[in-house]
Amino acid sequence: MSRKRLGAVERLEPINQNVKKEDAMTKGAIQVGSLIWLLWCLAGCAATSGLPSETRHTSTAVAAPEVNAWLDQTAVTQAAAIQRQELTSEALVQGYLARIRDLDDKINAVLVVNPNALQDARARDDALAEGRVMGPLHGLPVLVKDNIETRELPTTAGSMALVQNDTGRDAPIIARLRAAGAIILGKTNLSEWANFRSESSISGWSAVGGLTRNPHLLNRTACGSSSGSGAAMAVRLASMAIGTETNGSIICPAAMNGVVGFKPSVGFLSRRHIVPISHTQDTAGPMTASVMDAAVMFQAMSGKDTEDEATTQAPTYMPPADSIATGSLSGVRIGVMRYRQGDNPHVLSAFNASLSVLEKSGAELVEIADFSQPDSFWPDSYKVLLSEFHHNVNAYLASSPANLPVRSLSALIDFNAQSQREMALFDQDIFTQSLRAPAIDSDAYRDALALIRDTARDKGLDALLNDNNVDVLVAPSNSPAFLIDAIYGDHAPMGYIGIGYLAAIAGYPHLTVPVAEIKGLPVGLSVIGGQWQDMKVLMVGYQFEQALGFTPEAQLLESRMQAYPHWFSPLNDAQDTP
Repeated sequence: MSRKRLGAVERLEPINQNVKKEDAMTKGAIQVGSLIWLLWCLAGCAATSGLPSETRHTSTAVAAPEVNAWLDQTAVTQAAAIQRQELTSEALVQGYLARIRDLDDKINAVLVVNPNALQDARARDDALAEGRVMGPLHGLPVLVKDNIETRELPTTAGSMALVQNDTGRDAPIIARLRAAGAIILGKTNLSEWANFRSESSISGWSAVGGLTRNPHLLNRTACGSSSGSGAAMAVRLASMAIGTETNGSIICPAAMNGVVGFKPSVGFLSRRHIVPISHTQDTAGPMTASVMDAAVMFQAMSGKDTEDEATTQAPTYMPPADSIATGSLSGVRIGVMRYRQGDNPHVLSAFNASLSVLEKSGAELVEIADFSQPDSFWPDSYKVLLSEFHHNVNAYLASSPANLPVRSLSALIDFNAQSQREMALFDQDIFTQSLRAPAIDSDAYRDALALIRDTARDKGLDALLNDNNVDVLVAPSNSPAFLIDAIYGDHAPMGYIGIGYLAAIAGYPHLTVPVAEIKGLPVGLSVIGGQWQDMKVLMVGYQFEQALGFTPEAQLLESRMQAYPHWFSPLNDAQDTP
């Protein structure tokens, strides 16, 4: 790819499909291990970057030493310092641009930076000098997953077919962030089409962006599909980041990269101008360094959109974001979801230690050992996504104001079939299945939706909460990140765990908070609540986070062997003891 200057804004030009500029994929393919993994964690893909480094990171920013100390502070701490004029937005943006330049070649999280970011930062500083504070995010740089439209940059969803998808418009959630004072720093890589193209796709890979890696151990998956946002926050390449989720795509990369991720109740945030999968499950959400950051960002993005019916059903009032700091775990009843805790002894140890922290903080724990679901639950949940994707992606492609080479799923399939880069690593069997899926006005679709909604809501989370008289449910978020494996594909050696799939299908709030490191890899605790109980979930997560006091630190090591090289070398009598 190359850049083309149009007025004051740099745009991405499409990769030339007619010559051999489709870079060879040097890192190989990974295949998704099971249908459950595909549905539970709509992850992504792998390879070397499709964007040259000069295209992705054009900034020559150099961070002043005094600014570096601010880069790892929480967003709310940064915002307070900006408003006290101890820190400028321009310096903060400069610092993050320098860090992206210095670190991101290793993890490949940032797809492209916003050429207007510094100009916007100076405007925020000027406004503050005049006594105008735009909102709680005044002057804070935010990275945006590249399936969410921003007016400065194309929105590609990682697909070659969308490299010209330069709509010149903001998604409503982006407009709300700007109104709260935030600055769009750039776009992050993602699993292509939010991992809804192939059952053998690769977590964290897109044809446009290549492979995003886990910054804790670079040979491990960053999960997905919000891979770039999770990895970027793990090494603090921005104050905050945005992910999206259909089923696991915020929670999995947040947990595996060791950051906070929050999937709100479907309906609090508008989905308009976001490349869609499912109108019953899709939502954007914060990926941040702290629960308070997530709460502030969540509220800044929330609001009614008359063109997104789900938002018209959401409550219009929420308590202030900082009210989670005045809450308490005393007397809070918490359901412990043992039936999905898995049997990894290290994960179990971290989970039980987390439960002890909750109990010592005054929470009452209620053990929940079992939950059953119909045999057709997983096939029906897949059918719903296939049907909704066909309908929704057709509508999105047809309505984009950009000059696109495709305007329907059928045309997209034909486009991909002619692209060496798109088809080099895996197929598009989800696309072809979606093309044949029942229409959303068919009985087959309606019956499948009714079954999975009933299972996940009435007989699922609602029953688990009500029958056990608990406020929230907790479980391990995930196992530690698995190896990027070009031979055997995505697989969790000790199985897939957690109950995030129920929250995703129900459309209920789900928060993950880092709790421990297992052999250099972070794991998280999930907190799940009932519909519209988002602030309760965030309160429990915040109080737990404060009591635990744990923040993982990414080491950017190639592998565990690099972390402990002497363990992998012959015994040295002079250095080692039995």
